[in-house]
Amino acid sequence: MTMRASDLDRVKALPLFRNTTPETFRDVTGGAFLQRFPSGTTLLLEGDTVDFLYVLLDGTVELQGSWKQKETTLAVLRPVSTFILAAVVLDADALMSAHTLERSEILMLSGEALRRTMKQDPDFCFAVAQELSGCYRGLVRGVKNQKLRGGIERLANYLITQRVRQGQPETIQLPHEKRVLASLLGMTPENLSRAFSSLSTYGVVVKGPLVTIGRPEALERLARPTPLIDNHMPAADTLVGKAEAERWTAPERTYAYA
Repeated sequence: MTMRASDLDRVKALPLFRNTTPETFRDVTGGAFLQRFPSGTTLLLEGDTVDFLYVLLDGTVELQGSWKQKETTLAVLRPVSTFILAAVVLDADALMSAHTLERSEILMLSGEALRRTMKQDPDFCFAVAQELSGCYRGLVRGVKNQKLRGGIERLANYLITQRVRQGQPETIQLPHEKRVLASLLGMTPENLSRAFSSLSTYGVVVKGPLVTIGRPEALERLARPTPLIDNHMPAADTLVGKAEAERWTAPERTYAYA
């Protein structure tokens, strides 16, 4: 599909490409193509050779890992997001699968062109390093969240995060179906249901995809969010904090790099 100028503008606005020269941007996006995929389309599987860097421009993509008969959700991406960057840089096989949760529009950039341009342009190479560093910090946050918090605390912090993202309303809408949410939080659907029930004590009322947080202060006392885990609370007085604050105020992004 022919690239539109508006699509290139959206890609150019990504931190990865924001400060590239026109020549570098042309080299990286040369040969790129835009694809529209229906819901439920598998984009790549674990172990696949990765030939492209994917840029999600519209829709939703779920990243999954599996072992034996088990599957887990690693991340749910919304526009505008890049994914599978580390595999592209290393010219390595994918460590996770990706499929669309709804009709999605995805830009596919040549991995070979990206690696070649990294060698030619130190500034672009540094931008890739920054992007991967953000990915790594996102991974550390996720590991700490999973290992240090119980299921109820993870759910409480997730709800606080969504409340911040949606402008601090009393009632928020869950952006994913509960099956996906449970997997994302490292829980079974049954455990997620029990966790929601437990949070009723803290003023949380669930009606389908709508969640009312009637006592946000009580929920925060339980969740105890911290800038060392939760990306909606960056320490904005530091260089890293300012960078993460900028990412937070941008459209919702999840770092996913494997």
